[in-house]
Amino acid sequence: MKWSSEGGTEFEQAPVGAQVARCIKLIDIGTQTGEWQGKPTHKRQVIITWELPKCLMSEGEYAGQPFTISKFYTASLSEKANLRHDLVAWRGREFTPQELAGFDSKNILGKPCMLNIIRTDKGKSRVNGVMQLPNGFDVPAQVNPSFYFSLDEFDEKAFDGLSKGIRAMVEVSPEYRAIANPVPSGHGFGDLKDLKDDIPWKDEKYQDIPF
Repeated sequence: MKWSSEGGTEFEQAPVGAQVARCIKLIDIGTQTGEWQGKPTHKRQVIITWELPKCLMSEGEYAGQPFTISKFYTASLSEKANLRHDLVAWRGREFTPQELAGFDSKNILGKPCMLNIIRTDKGKSRVNGVMQLPNGFDVPAQVNPSFYFSLDEFDEKAFDGLSKGIRAMVEVSPEYRAIANPVPSGHGFGDLKDLKDDIPWKDEKYQDIPF
């Protein structure tokens, strides 16, 4: 899957630097085909989106609304996975073996953090790091509603709520094809077994919020 900045609408970019953020979307786009060192890859991917409640857009129809920014992850909590690395930094501690046996991905929705945002050589804003929110930082109330979509818990209404571009990604995944064209029992696709159960949020200010 190749991305291009040519021919698209130019949007106001989120400001760079350390920014207070809150997770508002978690979208499972299924197994996507790519390429690494000349060889094809097949990875289950998710998109995490944050709003930046202290950084408001100044242009277009969304002027006055907080910026949003997203990052694609391979849906894995393996030791070297970027998702695990960012979750550990976000939570402020490593996973225990018991926690790794199950993690409910929906628990990240609504959780505050600090994002390090950089500008690419093409002038686009990109999340370069996720960190635990330091004590004492004020986080305004959430503006955008939380949104969750999973191919393991398929919800047609949520699917219809995806943008056209993200729906197109989902539709090419084998998980979606299995839903659209069911196969006999025993030939389905596995679920994200490493993303189940509650893990407590370890932060003095937010310690009562499950993560």
